[in-house]
Amino acid sequence: MCVRSARGTMRSGSMLQLAALVYSLLSARSQYDSCKSLVNTDDAGPSWEFYACQPRAMAMKRYLRVKVEPPGVTCGNPPERFCALGNPYMCFSECDSSNPDLAHPPKLMFDQENNGPVTYWQSVTWSKYPEPLLANITLSWNKSIQLTENIVITFEAGRPTTMILEKSLNYGRTWQPYQYYAEDCMEAFRMEAKNVRDLSPVTALQVICTEDYSKWVGFENEKNLHFEVKERFAIFAGTLLQNMEALYKRMDINKGLRDFFTLTDLRIRLIKPATGGTFVQRKYLNTYFYAISNVEIMGRCKCNMHANSCHFKDGNLMCECEHNTTGQDCGKCRKNYKAKSWRPGSYNPYPMGTANSCVAASSAYGIVQKSRAVIPSLAAASQKPQKVSGETNLHLDKGVKSSPIPTPQREIKKGGPISVQGQGVNKDSALPQALADNMNVLHELWYSHNEQQFSSVIPNRKSGYGMPSSGGQLKRPQECNCNQLGSRHDRCNETGHCECKAGATGLKCEDCKPGYYWRLGCFPNVCDNELLLCQNGGTCHQNQRCVCPKGYTGVLCEAGSCDPEGGNCNAACTSLLSPWVALFSALTMLLLLASPYE
Repeated sequence: MCVRSARGTMRSGSMLQLAALVYSLLSARSQYDSCKSLVNTDDAGPSWEFYACQPRAMAMKRYLRVKVEPPGVTCGNPPERFCALGNPYMCFSECDSSNPDLAHPPKLMFDQENNGPVTYWQSVTWSKYPEPLLANITLSWNKSIQLTENIVITFEAGRPTTMILEKSLNYGRTWQPYQYYAEDCMEAFRMEAKNVRDLSPVTALQVICTEDYSKWVGFENEKNLHFEVKERFAIFAGTLLQNMEALYKRMDINKGLRDFFTLTDLRIRLIKPATGGTFVQRKYLNTYFYAISNVEIMGRCKCNMHANSCHFKDGNLMCECEHNTTGQDCGKCRKNYKAKSWRPGSYNPYPMGTANSCVAASSAYGIVQKSRAVIPSLAAASQKPQKVSGETNLHLDKGVKSSPIPTPQREIKKGGPISVQGQGVNKDSALPQALADNMNVLHELWYSHNEQQFSSVIPNRKSGYGMPSSGGQLKRPQECNCNQLGSRHDRCNETGHCECKAGATGLKCEDCKPGYYWRLGCFPNVCDNELLLCQNGGTCHQNQRCVCPKGYTGVLCEAGSCDPEGGNCNAACTSLLSPWVALFSALTMLLLLASPYE
């Protein structure tokens, strides 16, 4: 963990200038690299200040699992001889899986060659032509990762004539196209050929077909095939990526942009091998095959801006979570730190961001760590609230550490123990807002501590909680001001809480559980930021529906809408149609050949 320390105001002008110079030199290299720092103030003393943070980029090929399909597509069983595409009479290469010196297994796509001989995975030859020579290479991390550099795939026997790069955001359960590659995009996928330079901020997430990496130029001259990540970054950050602040700001407000560069799995779909720029020659079928020597994938662990390091343990990548978060992606609050709903960190303000830390459940926004420490502190807190860096800091009694808290941005629903609206002081109370939140917590702590002593209760009219009557006798539950849309009825149960409908939560059933949205009650999310992801560039609108780009339909934009005659057939469905189109074309050709000449 990287921690910076600020030592207060320096009196020497030269020292200030030196510090400013050092900071200016470091800032460009330290964007979001620190999760917290220890700051010192004259009033409050040392305290932690939290920031959004993310791990450094690294070579992700070290941590992946690879799977090649279909079974038997890797060469060597039985042994097979290969010839050079440029010279079919030069047949000097043999693949034999039983001989380590002649085998070409999938792991050779990711090994470190260190200036030694080139090693590569190799497929069988296209000996079964005209049956398609298809191969799927699936790379899995069992972890969400974010791309930071171009994906580069190096082919040793010519780049394929046709292929598709696909990605998954849910561990391979569903797939979506990332980019199409073809010698002729219109013929292969019914798509107009484009490259990233043709895109704009409006179309930056468009899935395109490119011809830049599929035309035959000799396999010894052009080996690399790219998926352009940095070029898409440049659409927002400038050609030299000199304005990363603009990119991060856009990513902060556009979930689709963040998701576009995020994946858990990557799939290389090889559809047609290099043919030397000519028609397939049946007598030279042993010159057509796939061979990949290297796959470079630079990225970082996705930690939702709650970690600056990621470790590899028991075969899996895991974020080292900060900000009281936990999980493989720091995607939830730790136990007892759920006073607020979990949120990812924010890129803004650049370059340190906002942590959006989880808060202890036993405190209101991080003020109280233990209930017994609250009561003696209330009077002192109400007399002298102090602010440090935009946060309110309430000093507790001697021996109890103070804890900085952000000013709450929420509104407690009407009917709660103490109503707090906006920022500042409640109109019905002279207490500061943070202190009023503490009173809510005290009220709840009191009742949870004493609820087992009472078998039945009467409601407190203001708070809605059950309280014992003044005569010591207890009455049956009555109305508790429960939210009529979120609760089953307007009565408390035996513990003094409202009984919520499915998906609802809160003291009054006025909020929704994770995975639900509020619309005159709580309804399951149609789409969200974790599992119910809109596909094919669709965007989730208020968790209620996916807004699909042109040519896609379905609840999650998972289906392509095909109308080839009307010219509206997107790549997702044309890739499904292409085998039938090819079969229809072949049958048409046979009929033409069988017809007598006039």
